[in-house]
Amino acid sequence: MQTEKGQSIEEESMQIIENEIGSHDYNQLEWPIVRRIIHATADFDFAKKNKIIFHKDAISNGITALKNGCNIIVDVNGVIGGLNKQNLKEFGNEVICNISKPDIANEAKKYNKTRAQTSMRMAASQMNGGVVVIGNAPTALLEVIQLIKEGIANPALLVGIPVGFVSAPESKEELLNLDVPFITNSGRKGGSACASAIVNALFKLLRENSSS
Repeated sequence: MQTEKGQSIEEESMQIIENEIGSHDYNQLEWPIVRRIIHATADFDFAKKNKIIFHKDAISNGITALKNGCNIIVDVNGVIGGLNKQNLKEFGNEVICNISKPDIANEAKKYNKTRAQTSMRMAASQMNGGVVVIGNAPTALLEVIQLIKEGIANPALLVGIPVGFVSAPESKEELLNLDVPFITNSGRKGGSACASAIVNALFKLLRENSSS
């Protein structure tokens, strides 16, 4: 749980973001998510029009799934480190990350895939109705897209915001053509901090909706 001093610093940071950005093109549900990404990265580029892209059902689906205690499947442990553990405990969400399991490397080598791809396929059945969060590996996002196309996985929300120079922009472009609720961004930027910030922001929206 955050201390009073920590809360004060966060509120001051958010106000600085508001003051520096001014007007923007995001709606009242999208902006808290974008602002949380900026807070996590100190990168104001994310406030640009269409830099963060929301499927029309992304926020509502994500909030409902998290409220119901859905699985949260992530590509790397770095995403887990940024998640608010109090939220996970309160709503009973299990976080699943297979990337470090001993048999993943052998399986990946056997099928000439990356560990990220292999770890996502291993978690396919746990994605149904869950929130899948990709912050690091473009190959993980491409694998989840393939799983959805194959009818093997059906997540409530796919957060696809991997960082990198190889396949990162392309994987996000492919996600835009997928008939599944998603939150993504354009270009090479992204990362674990962005991914966990999106989930934390959804939990915050969930809390605000519950108290209203």
